[in-house]
Amino acid sequence: MAQQQPPPTPAPAETGEFLLVRVSDELYALPSAAVREVARWRAPTAVPGAPPILPGIISQRGVVTPIVDLRLMLGLAAQATTRATRLIIMHHESCDLALLVDAVLDLAALPPADLTPPPAALEPSRARLLTAVARYGDRPLALLSLPALIAAVQENL
Repeated sequence: MAQQQPPPTPAPAETGEFLLVRVSDELYALPSAAVREVARWRAPTAVPGAPPILPGIISQRGVVTPIVDLRLMLGLAAQATTRATRLIIMHHESCDLALLVDAVLDLAALPPADLTPPPAALEPSRARLLTAVARYGDRPLALLSLPALIAAVQENL
């Protein structure tokens, strides 16, 4: 008599890798697959008539890239740059942009089981930029949607 094998267990959902950043006093996660580079802050070239969320452009490795102030995109107050300020050079589909953040904290794996939908009470303009929320230690962490962020920037132009 042949032994019955237990049914195969489904493979766990793939854990995502995220770059964790601080924007003001809040923590956010960016999909690491879209991160091309983390660069130190440097003054951009201003673009006349650009909205405040776009403080200017930089040339990074021969590619002209717009800077998006993530604080202003998220409805947070503008702050002066510090030694910890970084530019996160991102690439999504055919779009390159540099996100201005206050600090880069970590590269972390976040299992799908740890992710929950954004709270319903969150203001809609901010909620549309998020894909999920999680915890990082004892602090809340919001996962940013790069496609939604790019769409919001294009709407502000």
